[in-house]
Amino acid sequence: MTTPAHVAIIMDGNGRWAKARGLPRVAGHRAGVEALRQTVRAAGEMGIEWLTVYAFSSENWSRPKSEVSDLMGLLKLFIRRDLAELHKHGVRVRVIGERDGLEPDIRALLEEAEELTRANRSLNLVIAFNYGSRDEIARAARKAALAVKAGKIDPDSISADTFGEFLDTTGIPDPDLIIRTSGELRLSNFLLWQAAYAELVFLPCYWPDFGRTDLAEALRSFASRERRFGGVAARDVAL
Repeated sequence: MTTPAHVAIIMDGNGRWAKARGLPRVAGHRAGVEALRQTVRAAGEMGIEWLTVYAFSSENWSRPKSEVSDLMGLLKLFIRRDLAELHKHGVRVRVIGERDGLEPDIRALLEEAEELTRANRSLNLVIAFNYGSRDEIARAARKAALAVKAGKIDPDSISADTFGEFLDTTGIPDPDLIIRTSGELRLSNFLLWQAAYAELVFLPCYWPDFGRTDLAEALRSFASRERRFGGVAARDVAL
């Protein structure tokens, strides 16, 4: 079975999972963190090289302050408690998203996770935090414009490939497969540029219920598809 090199996941449904059980939303987020732990482990064991997770969008700041505070606390707990184990198992952490304006302690934790694991090679875990794809593209356009203004690049040299170098994901391969849980059928401002030829799998389960079996199901769906990348015939891609 062909295994995608890069799987990206929109981890959706924590709040609805909690509501269905008569629990506060934070209970759903806690359960979601455990699902993330299990998924990172399963991804490495299944031979996935890159795993990107949508941890916190730039739009999530509009949620109630108490929920945002809970989410920040869980992020800190995840990094402080799990970073050593991730490092031990050779996981390299990379963070994408806007960092300007983040609280200093949050930013420091993200940078610590990246620096500690920089040389690891078993699995690349990309955390999309304070991330929104339209914001990313707008920031990339500003960087490209500044480079042109400074005489560093010729505007005629800007192509889809060279523009990608200004994105948060420079150096990261485009996702082969994007999974969204909870039954919602949209990308919600996630990797819009990078998802041009990604295969999409939408699963009905809420994120806290997502496990190895669900990941395997998504991989089987991916393996059954023909990827033509805009052409007529299916194209084999070295993964």
